[in-house]
Amino acid sequence: GLLDALELSDAHVVGHDWGAIVAWFLAANHADRVRTLTAVSIPHPAAFGWALANDSDQQQRSAYIKLFRRVGKAEEVLLADDARNLRQIFSDATDVDVDAHVRLLADPGALTAALSWYRAMTRDFDSLPPVAVPTTYVWSTDDLALSSAAAEKCVEFVTGPYEEVKLDGVSHWILEAATTELADAVLRRAGQ
Repeated sequence: GLLDALELSDAHVVGHDWGAIVAWFLAANHADRVRTLTAVSIPHPAAFGWALANDSDQQQRSAYIKLFRRVGKAEEVLLADDARNLRQIFSDATDVDVDAHVRLLADPGALTAALSWYRAMTRDFDSLPPVAVPTTYVWSTDDLALSSAAAEKCVEFVTGPYEEVKLDGVSHWILEAATTELADAVLRRAGQ
């Protein structure tokens, strides 16, 4: 829809976290609209689904999702005590304005909208076909929500040219913590 609104036939697509999941779905289902894909933090959903079903490390790292899917309860828990638990989500973030994020998410309906991504998520990750477009997957070893098994499985779900960029010692917040490395990976992929 965005490409149509901008009257673009295709684009280089970059997505982080839930944006990466959207990008994976776009590339898998509309390859003719995606020149290249750079997915950040989240591997191909089938790789993530495999890890969620088979890797105890990923299962532990994803335990928070059960809370996030509880309508009303998640908002209550995350916003209680001056959003102490919401702030904890950013505990490994460097160069992130946590107060700004918390202020935005504390607006009426904002946190519910953000959590709705988790509430709409299903376990049928394996139904997404492999991606055939040129793809770069950027992940970080200190991401609290991602196991290395999920990240390393990603290559199995890309049939086009593939590059993995592993950032040692970087948290989930790659955009802020490894800006130069990420920009280099995006430009390298888009330049092909």
